[in-house]
Amino acid sequence: MKTPITTTHALKEWAVTVDALGRGETIMLLRKGGIREEGKHFRVAHDEVLLYPTYEHQQPALLKPAYADEVQPVASGWHPTSVPLHSWARITDIFQVTAPETVEALLPFHVWNAQFATERLGWKPRHPMYVLLLRAYRLAAPCEIAYHTAYGGCTSWIDLVEPLDVNGMQPVLDDAAYRQQTTTIRTLITSTQTPS
Repeated sequence: MKTPITTTHALKEWAVTVDALGRGETIMLLRKGGIREEGKHFRVAHDEVLLYPTYEHQQPALLKPAYADEVQPVASGWHPTSVPLHSWARITDIFQVTAPETVEALLPFHVWNAQFATERLGWKPRHPMYVLLLRAYRLAAPCEIAYHTAYGGCTSWIDLVEPLDVNGMQPVLDDAAYRQQTTTIRTLITSTQTPS
């Protein structure tokens, strides 16, 4: 009998972005770090993670129109009683971006609008913005887990109270499609980054 593959590691991201990753509409996240991050700076804690959707800080005005329409704003401090999990991802590439030209070139590849990308780059300007490329997989059996207070707050990484079985997951994009996108994005970043 095959031993189940389980994980507790999860990366928190806006629900609209988690859904887009799960549909193969993007492979990119832009991060700088949350208030509760260690040292208030972003770092990649795990490269294989469940994608955990968050709702409280989603702002339609910072998303491209197609994604803005998917957001239902919630009150500050609100959280669901249960959280839907349908995707797992492997972080395949990590870039540190500092050039506005790079941020502009990457606009077609993520769900946010130019205002969000520019503001994210400009926040804590001495620190780079992280661009993560994720190979997303659909879980064989999407599920809902109970919300725990440990999952709250402005932090990127959480560990679930109970491990989740990720056996049988399937990639959202095939190998060729994922490779094509990552090659294009790597080339754009290399050609637009200001040498340090």
